[in-house]
Amino acid sequence: ILARRAATPEVRDRIFEIVHRYEEALRLVGEEVREGNPSPGNKTGGITTLEEKSLGCIHKGGHSPVNAVYDYAKQVAPKSGLVIMDTPGNDPSSVAAMVAGGAQVVVFSTGRGTPTGNPIAPVIKITGNRITFANMEDNIDVDASPIIYGGDLTQMGDELLQLVADVASGKQTKAESLGYMEMAIARVCNYV
Repeated sequence: ILARRAATPEVRDRIFEIVHRYEEALRLVGEEVREGNPSPGNKTGGITTLEEKSLGCIHKGGHSPVNAVYDYAKQVAPKSGLVIMDTPGNDPSSVAAMVAGGAQVVVFSTGRGTPTGNPIAPVIKITGNRITFANMEDNIDVDASPIIYGGDLTQMGDELLQLVADVASGKQTKAESLGYMEMAIARVCNYV
């Protein structure tokens, strides 16, 4: 489904290549991708199959053509439109790759919640799960669940875009206000 949205045959082939390479890497160490997916947290959240999980990820990317596939942490060309970066599913590792690739602000969607932040670029966390937002209101920036219950998608989109602009102009995200940056920088300094 995702490969059909590739802008070129080369991009389509690259999408298949990263998927097959990941599956093969797991097989080399005696694992199978479906054994660990969906994760226990995914299952608790209602996801029952890897296909369901993958379709959710594809849906989050919208409907634009996929214009390129980048290796982990590679610099993304400006004005590239929708691209894929080959990153692990681990939240901090994927955010670190996006920042290394040039992201100035990261908008990170989460269903079950994540404390992910980044010491270099702000991370705006958004959830469509009102229970997650209620439980992690001090750490999740945007509750998009009103859309599910009849809220205005256009208004929510405008508010999110305004938040991205405000954060790019210096407004702190919830992770930053919790001191994530200071903790991460302190950890790095302790290793140096």
